[in-house]
Amino acid sequence: MTTECQVQTGAEPQPPAAHPHVSDRRSGIRAGLPFALATFTLGISFGVLAEPVMGAVAPIVMSIVVFGGAAQFAALSALAAGAGAPAAIVSGLLLNARFLPMGFAVGPSLRGRPLRRAAQGQALVDASFALASRGDGSFDRGLLVWSTAPQALAWISGTIVGVLGGAAIADPQRYGLDAIFPAFYLALLAEEAGSRKAVAAALLGGAIAFALMPVAPPGVPVIAASVAALIGLRRG
Repeated sequence: MTTECQVQTGAEPQPPAAHPHVSDRRSGIRAGLPFALATFTLGISFGVLAEPVMGAVAPIVMSIVVFGGAAQFAALSALAAGAGAPAAIVSGLLLNARFLPMGFAVGPSLRGRPLRRAAQGQALVDASFALASRGDGSFDRGLLVWSTAPQALAWISGTIVGVLGGAAIADPQRYGLDAIFPAFYLALLAEEAGSRKAVAAALLGGAIAFALMPVAPPGVPVIAASVAALIGLRRG
């Protein structure tokens, strides 16, 4: 029926929509390499600060299992302040809760059975989320998965270096390692701030976080700031 209508009206048949390009492993790793050095230095800083509080083994295991810089620093801050393990865990969970809406966003771009999709989702970190975004609501799953690989290696190896060489480094602030963490996220923000809505969401999110930091528990300001992302929603 479609062909007959096209013949009668003289319309040319339209080719099927092309599938979005998915980057291969080499392209993904190459895209993630620029973030590896910053991630490595962050890992060193975490290892140096965590070893006196958590011992030599726990920080390394945490970096392998959790692999979440912001959450690990939040948990470490709680422990260093004298809080117990439950408070430290809650602090880390609150910060990592931002990956729930990010996971919903990337979910439709993943392929395979549920377990395979869940495994691919484990590669979701802030940098890979920004790199993989196509700007139209879809994500390049090749970039999402493989750009995380060099960052994971850098974070874990940096933690090991920090734990084992902490005595030589002593104070991370002396070498400017404390500035790497905010600089890393500012670089991601600059990459994503390509529209007025993105800039407005970033400014509003920052305002919410700064307003809540003096009164809210660690992690809560970050989660509350994510409400600013609703600026980009439209009624369909």
